[in-house]
Amino acid sequence: MKKRIHQIDLFRKYPHEVQEELFQNLIHTAKATEWGRKYGYADINSIQEFQERVPISAYEQLYPYIERTLKGERNLLWPSKVEWFAKSSGTTNARSKFIPVTPESLEDCHYKGGKDLLSIYVNLYPESKLFKGKGLSIGGSHRPSEFNPNISCGDVSAVIMQNLPIWAEAMRTPPLKVALMDKWEEKIEKMVEVTVPENVTSLSGVPTWTYVLLKRILEVTGKNNILEVWPNLELFAHGAVAFGPYRQLFRELIPSDKMNYLEIYSASEGFFGIQDQRDTEDEMLLMLDYGVYYEFIPAGQFNEEQPKALTLDQVELGKNYALVISTNAGLWRYKLGDTVRFTSLSPYRIKISGRTKHFINAFGEEVIVENAEVAVTQACKETGAIIYNFTAAPVYMESGKRGGHEWLIEFEKEPDSLERFTQVLDNTLREINSDYDAKREKDIALQAPIVHAVPHGTFIGWLRKKGKLGGQHKVPRLSNTREYLEEIMALV
Repeated sequence: MKKRIHQIDLFRKYPHEVQEELFQNLIHTAKATEWGRKYGYADINSIQEFQERVPISAYEQLYPYIERTLKGERNLLWPSKVEWFAKSSGTTNARSKFIPVTPESLEDCHYKGGKDLLSIYVNLYPESKLFKGKGLSIGGSHRPSEFNPNISCGDVSAVIMQNLPIWAEAMRTPPLKVALMDKWEEKIEKMVEVTVPENVTSLSGVPTWTYVLLKRILEVTGKNNILEVWPNLELFAHGAVAFGPYRQLFRELIPSDKMNYLEIYSASEGFFGIQDQRDTEDEMLLMLDYGVYYEFIPAGQFNEEQPKALTLDQVELGKNYALVISTNAGLWRYKLGDTVRFTSLSPYRIKISGRTKHFINAFGEEVIVENAEVAVTQACKETGAIIYNFTAAPVYMESGKRGGHEWLIEFEKEPDSLERFTQVLDNTLREINSDYDAKREKDIALQAPIVHAVPHGTFIGWLRKKGKLGGQHKVPRLSNTREYLEEIMALV
């Protein structure tokens, strides 16, 4: 682990050289693939030539190659044999995406990320006793592809677990036969049964689903908090959604100043960031030697067909960028859909600021997910509230009425006043977003937000109805249409 920290320090110190070398390796490896021949990878000598020749692609542009790979064809996007696909529907797509997981991406990206998480953690907390117990992770499930029985598809967590080396499998709980169950409610009950007797020292997963499991453990055991079940618990490695709104929720479940939290940035497409400092909420080191070459689309160009993407040496602090990746899984100049903001350029650290398709801009207010999460966290802090989940959408202008935003919030602990919660939410948005503030000035374009407290189980009910319980599925925080909000409201 100390050796790996030295390697991480090297890419902190020489980020551009590491990315340049990685880029050359990707291009060289893929030059004889069908994609590589199409775009002349054999004689690409610079990143500039790469950007001029190879278009930026959404999933839809790569899908014809992915579909053929699913059916068993080889050497299309990447030369290695592909036997696993991460099935991802994100938060909104009804149609699943199938992301190739090559041996290289599994070993040099996903597994490397997991090992680096442990290396960074024990480097930050050398007094850790993490390895005296087991790590609990909530996985998804996988099954043979409908295209080819020799190829398996599933949540990326399931793909990773199924391929773990024996030493890693021995360090985790629950066993595979439980972790990979596909019926969520049955899985939760079985996980409670088999994990409670274990000495669990770490948790990893999506905060929303981890909370569901921990709450069920307390119901079954009759304990007051999780430390009465697992007294040696010391780490929760979390990702997929910002942790700010959930921090107080987990403090109540795990009431200890010795409990540590680390943010990670992983997705079906790869593992991208790890929090490498103590007490820096949501800020992560961009991992530069995982077989992923990064480019960044500036805000304002997100929806252009062929925007001008910047390289790492061209980014600026505090600005929003959409991530574009080229990877050792054969994703070439692929628009990931996430937006990030740089908090440091030496070394390169990022915060996830949202999704390119998740925002509210019905009236020019340009509210992004990060704005919403900061405002909700502040409103909870000032009113004593604790939330489980939320979503928001516009209220459109009609018959001379002003527009606005409508919020659905499922509270674990109600605010002392919903009216005051709404006021703090609104005021915080005005403080951190000048466009929103301008539209709210004297209610010129936007009226005050409308906030509904929805019953417990509302969001899980919506996910259940859409067949998205467990795994990495999550509720869209913001939408520029009312589709999701009205679907959820219909269940109330």
